[in-house]
Amino acid sequence: MSSTERNETVAPEVNGQEYGRPDGRSEQVLGPVVRRRDQMVPGTTDQRLLDTRGPSDWVHGDPWRVLRIQSEFVEGFGALAELGPAISVFGSARTPAGSPEYETGRRIGAALVEAGYAVITGGGPGAMEAANRGASEADGVSVGLGIELPFEQGLNPYVNIGVNFRYFFVRKTMFVKYAQGFVVLPGGFGTLDELFEALTLLQTGKVTRFPIVLFGSAYWNGLADWLRQTMIAQGKASPHDEQLFSITDDVDEAIALVTKVTAEG
Repeated sequence: MSSTERNETVAPEVNGQEYGRPDGRSEQVLGPVVRRRDQMVPGTTDQRLLDTRGPSDWVHGDPWRVLRIQSEFVEGFGALAELGPAISVFGSARTPAGSPEYETGRRIGAALVEAGYAVITGGGPGAMEAANRGASEADGVSVGLGIELPFEQGLNPYVNIGVNFRYFFVRKTMFVKYAQGFVVLPGGFGTLDELFEALTLLQTGKVTRFPIVLFGSAYWNGLADWLRQTMIAQGKASPHDEQLFSITDDVDEAIALVTKVTAEG
């Protein structure tokens, strides 16, 4: 639009950011945002920034949250940028220490380190602690990506690189970005959320060459059967989507499956 055309539509600037319009109405340009009629606000962005007597509730608003989100990405990227090959291990925070599932997680953590990988978990107790413990005891890199929750117990003592997040979606980005695959132990809603996030990214091609191994056939076969007999059977997913993950009860096979793509280059 030429300057002449713009002048026919919006009159010259009046009173800072407010413009008169030929139809008698006004509009206010606040950076990239245009406000008109009853949505206009008094003053300018600079005035509000420099007014130390102004309200402080802005620190709880969405624009400020954007900066917090940005800072979480920056901190996560900075902490993990030089991590090297890694596998994310998921599982229930409620898995009791010393239980067979806990000991399996511990063995998987150690086996991943022996295969040349760092271990990334959610940093909490239960299955996450088990995998971190196995990695730490094998003198490997044990990463915990914690999350702010009302009942969260903090990072487990076997984490040697820890990052705490406010936002689930930032944390989940780190799980995928810095791992070459997932091992998923029995878990609850959080584990399923992480699993289906990864499956969706694979199905839609957002990530490629990303093995997902579900450990524990007694736990996962029911889900696999439902996917096959209901979701895929009714055409809600494609038959080949069943190949997006593997199920095993053997630690050595789990490590071979989750590291196979990376080993093949």
